[in-house]
Amino acid sequence: MISAAIVGGTGYTGVELIRLLAGHPKVSIDLLTSRSEAGTRVDEVFTSLRGVSDLVFSDMDESTFDALTKCDVVFFATPHGVAMQHAARLTEAGVKVIDLAADFRLQSLEDFEAWYKHSHACPELLKQAIYGLPEVTRDQLKSASIVGNPGCYPTTAILGLKPVIEQQNQQGERLIDKRIIVDAKSGVSGAGRKADIGLNFAEAGDNFKAYGVTGHRHLPEMEQGVMQLLSSQFAQRIRFVPHLVPMIRGMFSTIHLSLTEAGCQVNWQQQFEACYADEQFVDVLPAGLYPDSRSVRASNRLRIAVVQDNTHQELTVLVVQDNLVKGAAGQAVQSMNVVFGLEESLGLSHVPVVP
Repeated sequence: MISAAIVGGTGYTGVELIRLLAGHPKVSIDLLTSRSEAGTRVDEVFTSLRGVSDLVFSDMDESTFDALTKCDVVFFATPHGVAMQHAARLTEAGVKVIDLAADFRLQSLEDFEAWYKHSHACPELLKQAIYGLPEVTRDQLKSASIVGNPGCYPTTAILGLKPVIEQQNQQGERLIDKRIIVDAKSGVSGAGRKADIGLNFAEAGDNFKAYGVTGHRHLPEMEQGVMQLLSSQFAQRIRFVPHLVPMIRGMFSTIHLSLTEAGCQVNWQQQFEACYADEQFVDVLPAGLYPDSRSVRASNRLRIAVVQDNTHQELTVLVVQDNLVKGAAGQAVQSMNVVFGLEESLGLSHVPVVP
């Protein structure tokens, strides 16, 4: 059994990790930490876990850290800036580190410090970190010591754009205009489990609003995904606007692309289907069928629909996922499976919850 620990187990991604790993046939959760709930049983904080786990949260003291160094993998479901303080000591002990925050996502120190307002504590380890998006970085993940779990919005954008950028690279000519528009919506759980007046039911309920309109920290991650991970041969300008919608979980990203004359000659439905034919967690819907956020709720699936309009030279890509699963904890488990050479779907076979 793989011995796992979760640092920061009282947030929404933390409880999702517990839920998923508790059903994983090859993993044992041996340690949970929380400064605020130290000494409290996890099923007292989350009654949904009664009968699933009776672990007690530990504080992050030296004895707890010694216990972490004896685990096989440590997940950090903590705020930005925490994992990088501990990664060096853990990796030196042979522990795999999977960070669900942003400490190991961006390879540019300048971008990281500008958007997350932290000086990076271990830039030498950042260079070794692998971006945890198996559909793109699977081969690199197999030898990873540190995994930077992607942001939820970038997951939808990068996977929604992957077939387009790869086809453009293959043909060696521009198939889409250099401007990409990502119009994205998320449920309130994406903001985390915290007291925030903007997330109060009276504020978020019966309401729909844009935020981060002049700039959002997931934008450089999307740009990195297109230009570096997908190795775009052509410069792309991404305009990203996120929105908060009055639902708990779920994410819907609509990607708008303008096709060139050459791009109109491509059958994009076939291209998307071929690109993801062997990917069990990416479902390209048949032409004429469109996804909704409920179709992936509580699952690790991401569903895509493609709409091609050659008359107006437009391509629209619709992408949905559960922001807490494929957009966070499920993706982290999927990456862990790859890192440890396990079947990628282990612990992730949950059918979406409807209604």
